Amino acid sequence: MASIGFFEAFIAFLCFLIFSYFLIKKPFYYFLIKKTLQSYPWNWPVLGMFPGLLVRMNRIYDGVEVLENSNLTFPFKGPWFTEMDILVTVDPSNIRHIMSSNFSNYLKGPKFQEIFDVYGDGIMNVDAERWNELKKCYQAMVHRQGFQNFAINTTRNKLKDGLLPLFSRFAEEGTVFDLQDVFQRFMFDTTLVTVTGSDPQSLSIEMPEDEFMKALRDVEVTILYRHLIPRFIWKLQYRMGLGQEKKLREADATFERMSEKYISAKRNEIRKGFHHDHSDKNGEAEDVLTFFMKLDVTKYELLDPIDDRFLRDVILGFIVAGRDTIASSLTWFFWLLSENPRVVAKIHQEINTNLPRFVGSGLERPSHDPAELNKLVYLHGALLESMRLYPPIPFQRKSAIKPDFLPSGHKVDADSTIIIFLYAMGRMRAIWGEDAAEFKPERWVSETGGLRHESSYKFFSFNAGPRACLGKHISMIQLKTVVLEILQDYDIEVLKEQKIEPYPGVILRMKNGLNVTVKNRC
Repeated sequence: MASIGFFEAFIAFLCFLIFSYFLIKKPFYYFLIKKTLQSYPWNWPVLGMFPGLLVRMNRIYDGVEVLENSNLTFPFKGPWFTEMDILVTVDPSNIRHIMSSNFSNYLKGPKFQEIFDVYGDGIMNVDAERWNELKKCYQAMVHRQGFQNFAINTTRNKLKDGLLPLFSRFAEEGTVFDLQDVFQRFMFDTTLVTVTGSDPQSLSIEMPEDEFMKALRDVEVTILYRHLIPRFIWKLQYRMGLGQEKKLREADATFERMSEKYISAKRNEIRKGFHHDHSDKNGEAEDVLTFFMKLDVTKYELLDPIDDRFLRDVILGFIVAGRDTIASSLTWFFWLLSENPRVVAKIHQEINTNLPRFVGSGLERPSHDPAELNKLVYLHGALLESMRLYPPIPFQRKSAIKPDFLPSGHKVDADSTIIIFLYAMGRMRAIWGEDAAEFKPERWVSETGGLRHESSYKFFSFNAGPRACLGKHISMIQLKTVVLEILQDYDIEVLKEQKIEPYPGVILRMKNGLNVTVKNRC
């Protein structure tokens, strides 16, 4: 980022404070400005469109009206001197251009890496040759049948030994609980076993506070915060250890300490020739840490050395990609089911028709073959439909290397920032039709009863192009496995009169959680 003078920074910040005063203290001004900005934000002198952003803070992910009125692409102007100008787009043709056609010109970039610096040099953050090496390495691991079996069996075991017994007790006692918190704990335990071979056992009747999980929450809030305020402000706060930046520094220290514990334990296991029995009959299955510690770096020269810092970034990246996205997807999915009993009935009908042997107690049923889940086309479509409306990662950020023109006609400057708003994209009538805001799993089912394919540049929840999600297949099996086991045995009832809304962050969570009760079906 180019340097700015102290005077210019001070003037911009002073204007921001003055406007905030009128916005917060004077109801008349707030009402007038809010009504004026509903369709298109004003570009104020000095402040740019930042006041409009403040007005929309409670629905930061949305922006449907603005994008519809701007033909799917909107140039946001930030305050002067702050380099906060952003091109926001949900246009599938632009996304194809950015993610595939001209992929080499659009990177995560140094601004992204600075904002997300706590995640280190894992595959989420890096670009160019290092990203390509990491991608090859991850592909080699994820595509191994042994690893897939291990990940799926870990999910099954946690269901059998953790989630379903907990639901049984909650049903017996009539307990009201936060389903979002339960899914986060379930996926945290599942992901940690998959990555390290160790179960933190955060999912239990006591619901213990886990410092790793708290650190993850603090980091998510801080990263969004960094997107919304001038860089010099959060940089100053970080140096001084103030506000949200102080929480991020504390979270980073927690990541270092906890990762070191898992890394040290794994090294001791390997050194002693003992590690948990994760092997399938071909001896191919290993947890993620074991895979990387035994990696032949001569095949991946840019990954040398595989040191503690590298392994820490691997652990953190897998937790964010595995725990957070799937827990978010499950939470929004079961809330949508509670709002659409017709969909629940159709899913039950499909399960009873295609997998009749699964009727009965979840603790006694035999494990099912993942291939059988392919018969559950409507369930698959319902999960995709849920992620269309409530994408686990609600926005993506890219940076241009050289000037360019997008298919929409918008000019892109070198080193400029582009944000793809997935949350708004799933609600755009120009993309999904007049019923875009409706939850309709049928839109994913073809006339012949098969799964309908939609372009990844239109349905962007699993990314697209060279950066497409490597774990999509495993993630969908995990989602269907969890949903199937729960729906077979339990009815989840969402408590009325609770406000359901997204919480600002890099993961689309529910702001107030999801309070529910469960009842046995049998």
